[in-house]
Amino acid sequence: MDNHYSVFMNALSTLTPPQLSDLVASISALLQRHNRRLATLLSSPALFSLTLRHLESLSLHHKSLLIAQHLLSSLTHLSHFMHTKTSAPSYSASNIKLRDLDAVLLLLLFCELRQHDPTALEAEPSKWRLVLCNYYMYNTMLTFSSMIVSDTEVLNKFVELLSKFLKFVGVVDCDGSGKEGKEVAAAAAVVVALPSVEVTGGGKECVICKEEMKQGRDVCKMPCTHLFHWMCILPWLRKTNTCPCCRYRLPSDDVSGEIERLWEVLVKMGSGSHSFGY
Repeated sequence: MDNHYSVFMNALSTLTPPQLSDLVASISALLQRHNRRLATLLSSPALFSLTLRHLESLSLHHKSLLIAQHLLSSLTHLSHFMHTKTSAPSYSASNIKLRDLDAVLLLLLFCELRQHDPTALEAEPSKWRLVLCNYYMYNTMLTFSSMIVSDTEVLNKFVELLSKFLKFVGVVDCDGSGKEGKEVAAAAAVVVALPSVEVTGGGKECVICKEEMKQGRDVCKMPCTHLFHWMCILPWLRKTNTCPCCRYRLPSDDVSGEIERLWEVLVKMGSGSHSFGY
């Protein structure tokens, strides 16, 4: 079994039946929306032509970034149902415009068709839409059929898609480690929302400046509960999204950084869990 697939399923196995039920309903709605959008794209020659031109104007780097944003959007959607303090939602990094959604859905369909039949796109570009229509109706993994009714089928389909995107993007290893090894700043919206609390008791030290946090002083409280002087933690979070004490990672506005963060959450959730099943 694919290791990415196993991580997803192990993480899902930690959810309660009500959580799973809510997740399945949400995933079904999400996949159906994407399915309807792709069907609209393929059924409209004008929209297909505009989307194809937009796709052709993008560099390889930007095409990869589109897929990464689409993956991040799906991971963010999934994280909302995990109900853990480490699954805080992503912010601007997960936003994707409708034009870009059309482009990434079309790009993924092209990739899947080429993998299925390398010669299919040797036809004239004017015939590509019909070629894609025929393939989409009968073969594609992206199609979400109304015949799929069981929770298992819905979750399997979603996890298969996410696993496929992860391998394509190649941002994370299956053990949860990132491949780029770069530091990213915490999202501004997250930093602004951090709570200010009053220090109670004495002897607490800010690990950044190594000075005592005096009783009665307002300090920053991170989601991991560690406390820091505001004047110390703000410059820190402008450089990196990790807690200086425990390396807890705040959401960022960096696409690859957010994929790594959410993947870490899934790996940790699934560690030691039993295999998923009904």
